[in-house]
Amino acid sequence: MKNTFRDIIKPVVVLTCICLIVTALLAYVNTVTSPIIEDSEQKEAQAAMAEVLSEADGFEQIEFEKSAERVSEIYQAKNDTGYVFILITKGYGGDMKLICGIKSDGTIEATKTLSHSETSGLGSKTAEDPYKSQYVGKNADTLKDVDAISGATISSVAYINAIEDAVNTFELIKEGK
Repeated sequence: MKNTFRDIIKPVVVLTCICLIVTALLAYVNTVTSPIIEDSEQKEAQAAMAEVLSEADGFEQIEFEKSAERVSEIYQAKNDTGYVFILITKGYGGDMKLICGIKSDGTIEATKTLSHSETSGLGSKTAEDPYKSQYVGKNADTLKDVDAISGATISSVAYINAIEDAVNTFELIKEGK
């Protein structure tokens, strides 16, 4: 009986105690860092919105039930200089999260890739200039003039489809006003 306790039960009890202590510590660290991480993400999102719609003096999230498929969030500039669209689309390597700023006259001020898992050197080029700068100044009529990246057709098409959804949603919002 003594060997059973020492060889089997004691190690199980010790490991269980260690696991409980580590779990408690991780839970504590999570409660301490969650607000800090959330605040940091909020600041990054505000900076990205200001980057793609520079004349805006702040943003208010709006709900629009006719939003296109890839539009996940819409923000209106408080000074009515335009809208910012958060877009999620499926690229070759997985989801791509984009942001697009559209001025009140319907032209795109800027686009930016917030996150992606596209192939390095191919699909990842959608996040870089000169590809993303092709969208600057485009509107619903001229968006067709954007060139895809050779060898990264799926990523390019996913990017342009998401931007088209933003432009189409913008047009619907403007019609609804």
